[in-house]
Amino acid sequence: MTSRLARKPIEIPKGVELNINGQEIAVKGGKGSLSYILHDLVTMTKNEDTLTFAPNNGSMEANAMTGTMCALMGNMLRGVSQGFERKLQLVGVGYRAQLQGKVLNLTLGFSHPVTFGIPEGIAIEAPSQTDLVIKGADKQQVGQVAAKIRALRPPDSYKGKGVRYADEVISLKETKKK
Repeated sequence: MTSRLARKPIEIPKGVELNINGQEIAVKGGKGSLSYILHDLVTMTKNEDTLTFAPNNGSMEANAMTGTMCALMGNMLRGVSQGFERKLQLVGVGYRAQLQGKVLNLTLGFSHPVTFGIPEGIAIEAPSQTDLVIKGADKQQVGQVAAKIRALRPPDSYKGKGVRYADEVISLKETKKK
């Protein structure tokens, strides 16, 4: 029995180059290039424009890894063809963001400005002073950078001030009454 994800083959998008060298897979597309080493318990086969995954043995770990590798390869193919993005909002009086080269300067209500170095492979846009758009080909890296920026000033549970995801809903607590 294989993973439900691994039963369905993954289509390789147009304009994406896929190189298989043993267990190492390199994917190159319009948005960048990524590489990954396939787990030993999983076998990947490439047909004309599809990828199929199969476990090497019947163990539960091999079945689980088959689904994981299938999802990771799907994310890599989507990342180099379309890319991933995460939107953040800065909520609070005086909270703003400015881009200066490869550095993001944030004013988050502290006594000092906060600087955040933008890692390689990530592009950050600031359409307005209170909005940020993080883009990249690697889904995990885009999410990690967004989480690190959010962790600089997470949303307050009483006033809702802080850095939050654009689709995040904050339920505010009621203040203490006498």
